[in-house]
Amino acid sequence: MLKRLTLAALLLSAASPSAFASSDDAWAEFATKVEEACLGATSEILTDAQATVDPFGSENYGLAVVTGKADATTTKSIICVFDKKTEAVEIGGELDLPAAS
Repeated sequence: MLKRLTLAALLLSAASPSAFASSDDAWAEFATKVEEACLGATSEILTDAQATVDPFGSENYGLAVVTGKADATTTKSIICVFDKKTEAVEIGGELDLPAAS
């Protein structure tokens, strides 16, 4: 029994680096999907926009705050929600958020 547990522990520890790497890759790919979808959803409202993506989102949604120019002198932010299952995107209204320090 002890031999089986030791062998299982060794196999799990050997597999862990690749599991973490693929997990990191999957999260990076997910963040890119959220960013692209949210920038697309806000493109008719904001120009020169940038998305700040929550790296993991919630259990069911990817989350981002998109910030850009609403007009020549006004910067606005919009909350964006990306459904992890359907990949549907919803956006909120334009917000005046203070600059992060």
